[in-house]
Amino acid sequence: MKKHIPNTITCLNLFCGCLAVYFAFHGNLVYSAYLVGLAAVLDFMDGMLARLLRAYSEIGKQLDSLADMVSFGFVPGVLMYHLLERALAQQDTFLGISSTVFPFLGFLITIFSALRLAKFNIDTRQTTSFIGMPTPACTIFVSSLPLILANDAFGIAEVVLNPFLLAFLCFLLSYLLVAEIPLFALKFKNLSWKDNSVRFIFVLLAAMLSVLFGFTAVPFIIALYIILSILKPSYS
Repeated sequence: MKKHIPNTITCLNLFCGCLAVYFAFHGNLVYSAYLVGLAAVLDFMDGMLARLLRAYSEIGKQLDSLADMVSFGFVPGVLMYHLLERALAQQDTFLGISSTVFPFLGFLITIFSALRLAKFNIDTRQTTSFIGMPTPACTIFVSSLPLILANDAFGIAEVVLNPFLLAFLCFLLSYLLVAEIPLFALKFKNLSWKDNSVRFIFVLLAAMLSVLFGFTAVPFIIALYIILSILKPSYS
């Protein structure tokens, strides 16, 4: 019976992704963003429970990737599509492209998420760390944007909804998903500072940024994650 528990959690992750898409297409990007957060928690839990219960299975591995493709592949593309659509609401064209067509650029993230997940499944180098940006990190970055807009304590809505910035993020995030950049995983094998210094530093700084800036801190936390990984590439 216990072998089915991790897969059940994975299915709940998938269900959250489906609901996030539903709410996005009904104009409620904030609900979608919260569901992404819940999906990320469930995605962490299924792997943890599989390890604790020793319930690894090949079908579980494949199911996890399929669920991630929806929750952390399709969802960020949908969110970015709607953000671009909103940013271009008052324009007929952008860079010579119809404003009804340009938002589809958001699905570039979906395509590169699929490439990322396919690569991860066959890359034996990514057992204890990552090569390229994990899809949950990319999706959390994108889903933080509607939350920043809904809680715009710093008056940066115009910056977030700048179509040039959003287009740039589509290309940057797509590149980072498949880039040959080693990134640490937030898996603590022990509590030793020597073995986990980069993780402790990241968690501490991320907590401080979250307290100070709320949802606005999320893109900076993801950027911090990448910067720390590049500055300190040697970790277990």
